[in-house]
Amino acid sequence: MPALAAQADVIAIDLLGFGASDKPRSRLADEPNQPGAVLYCFDLWARQVADAAISLFGLGEATSSERPALLRPELHLIGNSIGGMVALTAARLLVREGIPPQQVILIDCAQRSLDDKRAAELPGLERVSRPLLKQLVRQRWVIAPLFRLLAQPGFIRRVLRKAYPSGAHIDDELIALLHRPSTDPGATESFRGFVNLFSDYLAPELLADLAVPVRLLWGEDDPWEDPKEARRWANTFPCIQKLQVLNGLGHCPQDEDPERVNPILLEWIGRPPIDTPHNELG
Repeated sequence: MPALAAQADVIAIDLLGFGASDKPRSRLADEPNQPGAVLYCFDLWARQVADAAISLFGLGEATSSERPALLRPELHLIGNSIGGMVALTAARLLVREGIPPQQVILIDCAQRSLDDKRAAELPGLERVSRPLLKQLVRQRWVIAPLFRLLAQPGFIRRVLRKAYPSGAHIDDELIALLHRPSTDPGATESFRGFVNLFSDYLAPELLADLAVPVRLLWGEDDPWEDPKEARRWANTFPCIQKLQVLNGLGHCPQDEDPERVNPILLEWIGRPPIDTPHNELG
């Protein structure tokens, strides 16, 4: 954020259920509504992002015919992993409301291989056991001990070693940053809502009809989001103008090697996308 703030006003949002934000009781899509319960989904988080941009950057005012085009703020949406899906959903929402962002930058965007719409792609055993898995993770008596097992500093460190293949910047400060939200009231409920996100948007669905330029930045050694899929997106969807793959980096390149990533982001923010999108692999 400090690096990008040298060139732009920057906000980073702890979405509902994450970080320092509230973690309300979860409600799954087929469960009855309850006071205070939340259906955790991309539409919810996208609405938060859109509302924050409109409120903090005055984007609603930018649509006024009285305001010169050159003075209208340019909104760049940047998201990593699940945050990439939120950025895409927010971009579509803002376009529909007549406030299109300047561009969307996706960093190792989540490909959501466990979504119901991709179930046929799973190996046979995983496909057969899927209904049982879905039933189990709905149950609070299953989720509570599972969350306690996963929300441990030692487990977080092991996951990071996989996500950051270079091993760079995995330190006690990062472990504490990721562990602390798991101690908040309601953390188990937001975890339940998140792991039951089996039927929501996939990136290709959103990219297919997005009229906003998109740029992709990817760690070549991402253990979860295959760069081959990113290359397929870049060759398929006209909105994607650029794909840059960074060798030796994993799922969170912006944290694993900010010295390489920040200059790229600053260049992309400072160099507006062209009017007619074209694909450029790099």
